[in-house]
Amino acid sequence: MGGNKFRFKQFTILQDRCAMKVGTDGTLLGAWIDISGAEKILDIGTGTGLISLMLAQRSLAQIDAVEIDVNSSIQARENVERSPWLDRIKIHNYSIQEYTESCEKKYDLIVSNPPFFENASKAAKKARTVARHTDFLSQTDLLQTAVELLSDTGKLAVIYPVEQAKNFQTKARFFGLFCHKKLYVKPMPEIPTKRILMELSKNKLSPQEDTLIIEAKQCLYTPEFIALIKDFYLKY
Repeated sequence: MGGNKFRFKQFTILQDRCAMKVGTDGTLLGAWIDISGAEKILDIGTGTGLISLMLAQRSLAQIDAVEIDVNSSIQARENVERSPWLDRIKIHNYSIQEYTESCEKKYDLIVSNPPFFENASKAAKKARTVARHTDFLSQTDLLQTAVELLSDTGKLAVIYPVEQAKNFQTKARFFGLFCHKKLYVKPMPEIPTKRILMELSKNKLSPQEDTLIIEAKQCLYTPEFIALIKDFYLKY
């Protein structure tokens, strides 16, 4: 995925001003999240606005999308304005810390495709560094926001690489958030798990775990992956 424009079935993402382009992580998260009962949604670090637009397509929820980078927030707003759901998505150009301090809402669902590079070399461009590294949105920041802004029955949904996912789940328990749903994502059958999607809440529930293989072999998507993304990708 790449280029300055990415077309989905019901909306188009312009991404020439965004540090992080449309990718499989965000698309997977936007398609996988359980939106049942979600009337108010918060998207943290929305980037292009991809996940907010996917969730708007899947629901009738009111969505607040927070983005710290000015250019990304402008582009997200542009993408929203070109979509069918302009009246249900609002873009906020703040850090999540600033947004949390002034927010008086409680959300049924908080979602984030967060930055996860902690000790890797920093990208040359500052915007890409912000988008990819945890300096501006640590796991602790994300969990503190979730605890403050989730409703009693609300859910937090995230995607991380394997090691960061384990760390996140451990930290979450200290904040009173418990993982009750996981999706292990493997690029191909013979390749180890690369990403874990997690859904957490304030309630302790028996965890459900599933595995998704994206490609059965090179350039051949599995039926399970197609079933997940068919409402979005043009060719399915």
